[in-house]
Amino acid sequence: MLKLYNAGVSVCSVKVRLGLAEKGLDWTDVLLALQKGDQHAPEYLKLNPNGVVPTLVHDGMVVMESSVILEYIDTLGDQARLMPQDTSAEVTTRIWLLRCLSIHAAINTMTFATANRDKILANQTAEQIAASIAKMPNPAAAAKRRNLLDHGIDSDHVAGDFFTLKRMFDDMEEALSQTRYLTGDDYGLADVAVLAYVDRLDRLGMAGLWETWTPAVGAWLKAGQKRPSYERALDQYITAEETADTRAAGAQHWPAVKKRWDAFLDASKS
Repeated sequence: MLKLYNAGVSVCSVKVRLGLAEKGLDWTDVLLALQKGDQHAPEYLKLNPNGVVPTLVHDGMVVMESSVILEYIDTLGDQARLMPQDTSAEVTTRIWLLRCLSIHAAINTMTFATANRDKILANQTAEQIAASIAKMPNPAAAAKRRNLLDHGIDSDHVAGDFFTLKRMFDDMEEALSQTRYLTGDDYGLADVAVLAYVDRLDRLGMAGLWETWTPAVGAWLKAGQKRPSYERALDQYITAEETADTRAAGAQHWPAVKKRWDAFLDASKS
């Protein structure tokens, strides 16, 4: 039995659910309320000491880290592997999976500098915010969260993560100018992994990050959103109202994000 500890809007949870759906695998959800701190509960930390989601448990074996989980579930079931069989494409896929670590950090920055920041500041007292951050097991992650909540889109983390996003979009545009998907003409593991992150930016109302600069990214995203796996992995967990609220919140920040993004792109040309 596959048991997935995850959260509805968590980007890494979405990433794994997309993989499970693409493989046609059945799984049992254990949904955690991240805002309530379920991921820091002692019983969950015994499974995942990092205090993050998702965590997969398969016949008693615990698998952590979303990219590792993707590779693991790709070995299961009767459907064709999502990992390309061509050696060059396989290497490229593994590079994308490794890059997901920095991409995730960038998406985390954009989320907590905008929509999540608004929600947290509106619904929690300063004492509650401090207590929540104090429960985060990684001091670096806790310091980053504090900085993003204090400074929002003006945080120094934003400029650094713009570098990661620009590289991601540039490399995607180059790949998609040659093949239908990131590693070839077949939808593969790299597409599953990266889709969740770009979709999050789209849900934050930040499609302007790629619409003019790297338009092939937008066409690729729309194709992924039309796949049956998308409905199974996202639409069954995230309501239309939640999506609308997130998009509206992100839209309020878009002018400031665009100003910094445009300045970053201009500087990168020099």
